[in-house]
Amino acid sequence: MRIGIVCPYSWDVPGGVQFHIRDLAEHLIRQGHEVSVLAPADDETPLPPYAVSAGRAVPVPYNGSVARLNFGFLSAARVRRWVNEGDFDVLHIHEPTTPSLALLSCWAARGPIVATFHTSNPRSRAMIAAYPMLQPALEKISARIAVSEYARRTLVEHLGGDAVVIPNGVDVDFFASAQPKTEWQGDTIGFIGRIDEPRKGLPVLMKALPQILAERPQTRLLVAGRGDEEEAVAALPHRMRERVEFLGMVSDEDKARLLRSVDLYVAPNLGGESFGIILVEAMSAQAPVLASDLDAFIQVLDGGEAGELFANEDAGALAEAALRLLSDPKRRKELQDRAARHVRRFDWSTVGADILAVYETVAEGASTVAADDRVRPFGRLWPRA
Repeated sequence: MRIGIVCPYSWDVPGGVQFHIRDLAEHLIRQGHEVSVLAPADDETPLPPYAVSAGRAVPVPYNGSVARLNFGFLSAARVRRWVNEGDFDVLHIHEPTTPSLALLSCWAARGPIVATFHTSNPRSRAMIAAYPMLQPALEKISARIAVSEYARRTLVEHLGGDAVVIPNGVDVDFFASAQPKTEWQGDTIGFIGRIDEPRKGLPVLMKALPQILAERPQTRLLVAGRGDEEEAVAALPHRMRERVEFLGMVSDEDKARLLRSVDLYVAPNLGGESFGIILVEAMSAQAPVLASDLDAFIQVLDGGEAGELFANEDAGALAEAALRLLSDPKRRKELQDRAARHVRRFDWSTVGADILAVYETVAEGASTVAADDRVRPFGRLWPRA
C-alpha cells in the first residue's frame, strides 16, 4: 500500500505528534508498505529517507503551547505537488484542523483520507469559530481516529461526527530492553519535557523538591529537555540546586536508558494533554510513574492501577506521594508489574494493526466507489460524504 502521512508540526522540534508519526511510518515500512511523510522542517534539518520537507515553519501559539506550523501559497504548492506525485492509496493527515500542512493537504487530496485528532481542548472557541472554514475540508475525510477518549470528545463537541479511538503507539520492547546507566541510578527522580513550556509542569515539581530533599537529601532530580536551565532552578534555595542535573536534549536511546534508571518518573503536567506518550514510554521502561490527575493521564494509567496520581498543580501532594513511593520499594515493584501488563495494549504490534485496518477499510471503499463510477455513464448523482 502507498501511504502518505502529513505531519502538521515542525520535524526539527520534537514533540509527541512528531514521534508518533515517525514511529508509525517506520512500523509501516517494516511491514512492507511504501510510506512518505510530509512535514515542515528547516533546510539544515536531517530527515529520514521517507520524509519530505515542506519548508520552514513559524511559531504559533496553540493549545497552551507554541506550535511550529507551515502555511501559505508556497506551502500549498508544495503540498499539491507531493500529493500528485505520491499517488497514495491512503492519505493520513494528523491534526487536520491546524492551520498548517494538515489543512492544506485536506484541500489538495483527491483519494481516501484518514485523519487523526490528537488535541484535547474542551473549550476551544477558535475551533468553533473556524468550523465554517474547516467544514469543506473535513467532509472529505473518509475515517477519523482519536488518540484518546478526550481527543474524541473534543472532536465530537466542536466539529460533530465521531471517531474510533486508537491510542498512540510505543515500541515497548525498545524501552524494556534498554540498559540502565549507573550514574543515573540511586534515589533519582526523572522528568522529560520542554523546560520552558509551563503546561509540562516542571515548576510544580521544582516547588515540591525542597519538601522531598528535606526528608531525603540524597535524592537527585534528572531533567531532560530543552529550555532555560537557570530560570528553571531560580526558585530553589542555592544549596538545593546541585541536586538538579540537567541533561539537555537526549537521544531516543538515552531517553530509554534514563527511564530504565530512575527510581521514580514524575509527570506534573498542568493540562492540554490528550494522551500522555511519555507515561507509556516510562511504563515500558519499568519506571514507576507518578503523574498529575489529568483525565488523559488517568486513562493511560488504567485509572491509577498502573501508576500513582496526585492532585494537579498541588506541589505538596506531589512531594508527599513522591516521598511515599521513594521509601517503599515494594509499592514501586507493584506499579512496575501492573504497568508491564497494561502497557502492551500500546505496543505498535497492536496499534499499528488497528491503524492499518482503518487504511484498508477506506481504500477498499474507494475502490468500490471508483468501480461504481466507471459503470455509470453519468458519474455520481450525489456528493461524496
